[in-house]
Amino acid sequence: MHEYSQKFSNRQIAGLELGTKLKKYGDRPDVVVLGLPRGGVPVAFEIAKALKAPLDICLVRKLGVPGHPELAMGAIAAGGVRILNQDLVNELAISQPAIHEVTTREWQELQRRDRVYRDDRPQPEIQGRTVILVDDGLATGSTMQAAIAVVKSEQAAQIVVAVPVAPLEACNELKLKVDEVVCLLMPKPFYAIGLWYEDFSQTTDREVKAFLSQQFAASRQPK
Repeated sequence: MHEYSQKFSNRQIAGLELGTKLKKYGDRPDVVVLGLPRGGVPVAFEIAKALKAPLDICLVRKLGVPGHPELAMGAIAAGGVRILNQDLVNELAISQPAIHEVTTREWQELQRRDRVYRDDRPQPEIQGRTVILVDDGLATGSTMQAAIAVVKSEQAAQIVVAVPVAPLEACNELKLKVDEVVCLLMPKPFYAIGLWYEDFSQTTDREVKAFLSQQFAASRQPK
């Protein structure tokens, strides 16, 4: 189904491969690349370099099912955006107090990350621009849907989702919400994102800051 039948070595290699699929967005002043922290930032860094586009982050947090935090029942994002998988919530009979508790905890973490990652850099300009949203993969797609909602609320002209790996169903669902979805690998069965990387070690806060600082410094160099 795809020429990418093997695992990605790591997130940056995946970003390099995605960059080749996004060439038409290169050298365009209206394009901005937004990585979803933490794992999406190393992927987005390579894409931004390849396209000679500015790099920033779109802060979102998965809402994990109580007792099963890796299973997403939804996601939150800056600006008070919250996406819930109501079918899953109903199926697992998750109470509103439990949802509120998880939401509160993740909102605090989202605010912490904003302080840690951004330093004195201004928020990215979104209105009227082509925004490429990048993560290291999709499972349910709820986190990316929250990111899409944020970017739409800020009136982006065009939204592109770029991920190395995702289930076909998640990609098809997102295609209804954005202008383009670029995904290198859509394995079936999918199982989990980490299975499709040789190195899927956790990206640290320090690494996220380093990627953002490096790309920010490069963007301020004289052309």
